[in-house]
Amino acid sequence: MSVPVRKKIDCHVHLVGNGKSGSGCWMRMTGWHRLMGEMMRRMIGMPVGVWHEDFDEIYLQRLVESVRESSLDHALLLAQDEVYHADGTKRDFGSFHVPNDYVFRTCREHPEFLPAASIHPSRKDAIEELDRCLSMGARALKLLPNCHDVDCSDPRYDAFWQRMADAGLPLLAHTGGEMTVPVANPAYQDPETLRRPLEIGVKVIAAHCASNSSFWDRNYFPQLIGMMQEFPNLYADTSALNTPVRSAALEHALDCKMPERLVHGSDFPVPIGTWYALLRGMIDSDDRRQAARIGNLLERDYFLKSRAGFAESHFTQIAQVLRPWPSSKPVEKSDEILPSSSQ
Repeated sequence: MSVPVRKKIDCHVHLVGNGKSGSGCWMRMTGWHRLMGEMMRRMIGMPVGVWHEDFDEIYLQRLVESVRESSLDHALLLAQDEVYHADGTKRDFGSFHVPNDYVFRTCREHPEFLPAASIHPSRKDAIEELDRCLSMGARALKLLPNCHDVDCSDPRYDAFWQRMADAGLPLLAHTGGEMTVPVANPAYQDPETLRRPLEIGVKVIAAHCASNSSFWDRNYFPQLIGMMQEFPNLYADTSALNTPVRSAALEHALDCKMPERLVHGSDFPVPIGTWYALLRGMIDSDDRRQAARIGNLLERDYFLKSRAGFAESHFTQIAQVLRPWPSSKPVEKSDEILPSSSQ
């Protein structure tokens, strides 16, 4: 008799690039965001700067190695659409762009990755692009409403949300404050703005548990939990919670009465600190020292959450949220649930 083996998946991993190798990516980082980008580059051990002509290839190889050398089986790889005005014209805003085609090509070439498209719903071709990405095997759709300037409650997007709901494609939406990329409209960091797609039937994953990224941001975690009680199709990921301020939400997430709604994410390449879980009493000093010796940020985040007390299901249950895709298609390595012999 066989028992299911559930794959461990990180549902929040960023692909980035400068486009000099033909990836179609671009980066425009200045001021604080440039400093943040340089810190992230150093944290993941990149030997070249972000403007180096081989940056895209080296970053991708570092990411592939990080997944293969971790306890994870897959990582959901996120595209990043450009920002658009309400009339569908492109807006000159944002610090980086990762085309859907680059994500899908990367996932075809590297079975460790699962593709998450990114489509601004104000695009004139939004539904056509959505159908195209669905045909290529999109497992989720990523948006940062406060950075993409998307009012998810706008009725003009109803057809877009309905198409996602019909296809079973979940929306991975940034919630809470943001410090690593420019914010277009801070009002859209409130998880309440996700109410309309939820009512239409879209499965929504609130990234970062709607936590605050700085001391002057609002922490929406209690509000998010209330919304989860109202909407069975609302989930949250624990990405970037091993950071100074968001770590408060990590503690609350561990004590959450609905652990089946919380899924694992790292927010790679965002730095994964080792002190915050210790200072909040979630791990001991030996755990912290061991975590500090783990240079692989994906594995470090997994290790810290495991030692803090998150169950194994926290790392596997995203498979039931993502859009299914036949294993015969070239964009993924295997189904998330495979048989194994019982002991």
